[in-house]
Amino acid sequence: MRGTVRDALRRYPSLGHDELTALSSELWARGVEELRLAAVVLLQSRVGELQATDLTRVEGFVRDGERRQLVDLLAVDVVGELMSGLDARSRGRAELVLDRWSREDGTWLRRAALLAPLRELRAGGGDVERVARRIRSAAVAEDDPIVAEALALARAALQVE
Repeated sequence: MRGTVRDALRRYPSLGHDELTALSSELWARGVEELRLAAVVLLQSRVGELQATDLTRVEGFVRDGERRQLVDLLAVDVVGELMSGLDARSRGRAELVLDRWSREDGTWLRRAALLAPLRELRAGGGDVERVARRIRSAAVAEDDPIVAEALALARAALQVE
């Protein structure tokens, strides 16, 4: 799948933000696991093209994803990378979105909110206080194994017991 997406991106190097997001949405909408993975790989490959407002689209993908593989890739490789490239103002707005995700009833949004900052935290960066608050917010669903696993990963990244 990765090779196919890479080949397509080489063939169409001028694919801009609007085309990228439209194509990812079209692939996702088909509801086929492989096409959804292609949508994620497409976003991963061009995460630098994405904007904070694209979190709305990714939120829809996460809500629909219902698979660890898809949600985890979206959280860490798309949302996490997107966040790290935003200016301070856009990042502040995007952080509020992730704060909301951590309080959602949905398992997958909570998981994504917890996993998104992992790469940054493991590299010694990130907003430790904010992530700790998200952990506390999401912990109400600790009996859900999917959320519990994400909580454990986030706590380990913070070295929180």
